[in-house]
Amino acid sequence: MAPSLIHSIVPAPLTVEAGRGPGFTVSPSTVIYVQPGDERVAAVGRYLSDLIGIAAAPTPPSVLAADGGAGHGEVPAGSIHLATRAGGTEEGEDEGYELTVRTDGVTLTAANAAGLFYAVQTLRQLMPAFVEYEGVRFDKTRPLVIAPGHIVDRPRFPWRGAMLDVARHFMQIDEVKRYIDLVALYKMNRLHLHLADDQGWRLDITSWPNLVSHGGSTEVGGGPGGFYTQDQYRDIVAYAQARFITVVPEIDMPGHTNAALASYAELNCDGVAPPLFIGIEVGFSVLCIDKEVTYRFINDVVREIAALTPGAYFHVGGDEVKKLTPDLYARFIERVQGIVQAHGKTMIGWDETAATNLLPTSIVQHWRPKTSPQAAVARGTKIILSPGNKVYLDMKYDNATPIGLSWAGRIEVRDAYDWEPSTLLAGVPEGAILGVEAPLWSETIANIRDVEFLAFPRLAAVAEIGWSQANRRSWDSFRERLGAQAPRWSALGVNFYRSPQVDWKD
Repeated sequence: MAPSLIHSIVPAPLTVEAGRGPGFTVSPSTVIYVQPGDERVAAVGRYLSDLIGIAAAPTPPSVLAADGGAGHGEVPAGSIHLATRAGGTEEGEDEGYELTVRTDGVTLTAANAAGLFYAVQTLRQLMPAFVEYEGVRFDKTRPLVIAPGHIVDRPRFPWRGAMLDVARHFMQIDEVKRYIDLVALYKMNRLHLHLADDQGWRLDITSWPNLVSHGGSTEVGGGPGGFYTQDQYRDIVAYAQARFITVVPEIDMPGHTNAALASYAELNCDGVAPPLFIGIEVGFSVLCIDKEVTYRFINDVVREIAALTPGAYFHVGGDEVKKLTPDLYARFIERVQGIVQAHGKTMIGWDETAATNLLPTSIVQHWRPKTSPQAAVARGTKIILSPGNKVYLDMKYDNATPIGLSWAGRIEVRDAYDWEPSTLLAGVPEGAILGVEAPLWSETIANIRDVEFLAFPRLAAVAEIGWSQANRRSWDSFRERLGAQAPRWSALGVNFYRSPQVDWKD
């Protein structure tokens, strides 16, 4: 069975050559050797050791430094070796890797630790699914054999994202980390956290404490809500960083702001704080953009979150603003853009922001299928593709789906997979596209089990669109490889949707 796994990898690699022989058996004597002198490479080695755990021996594989060269020790046969090498000039080489599995050893090489981490995710898919079971123990009658072959790989797009809305329904820290782990399995590298909306404010801002004490006290349907302290948010960010995922915080503005407006009366034009909101309607709230206190508030929020977030980005939302004229909206976005830039971050906004005077560095996230940001692209703006009718993971699969919405349509697995970024929008060539991102809004979801059901298998489809070259993708191939993921997801306890479009290989 093991050799067949070489043709079951998601996302599809650039090149795959099946090897001969039985593959590599991880044994009690197997050691993971890492390139010396790079702590991030060593951390990837430890991650791999933890992944294997005690599935192949009474103790996890040791992680030692060696590069095969003079002074650092030779790498003996029967080992797994992680090493860095000089990067190439091809697009995506900074995240690319090469993986070779032979009977006498495994070699993973990449330009840096990120590429090695992605190589480990591929290596993981070449292992039998039993390694994924929590608490799996060594059984000498059940060898851990890694399928043989040679893979050269690199991503198509630099931005491969998943968005999680923790504002409509709050998600606990362990739930967010669970999603990070599942996102990492498919080589995605951005986690966009939607931290504030009408229904809740989820991150403590020390200079405006009522945002969480009052604005974070509820959620859709009237549940208890919740929020992250700044230390908890740092913990989430660090957890993602260890998996080479950049957290992109979003504070939606000037609309989707009822939680903030309810927390501070002075942010309202009439000086009266509205009640907390637990419904799912949109477009009724807006910050008072003529008050200077509004921009002091925004500056404080951006300043505090920017200091907590090492990534280069800050998402300002900007969508579904129904109570401002286009001129007033543009004036607001352009001023906020300056605030974000002053705190050392690149501004991202939903595609409504494309109609404003954006800086060349600012980014537009496209979501409305019937619009095109081609005017902004003509001025040099880069685009993240999140078309609602393709990759909004909160949409129902079909009429029988028990949770989810349907305003953008019903999105089966093939709908999420079978589209091409470079031809999606008129006037938006591939060179203007940073990548793809799959949002998951939480109006109808209450916990990580709901998240998993709506995200899987569609998240894997979006991951392949972002990673795999266009000529490596086809629906017929994908549905076969996707079906082979079922044992791994079952071992991981993922509550995935068994689409009738896929032949699941349990």
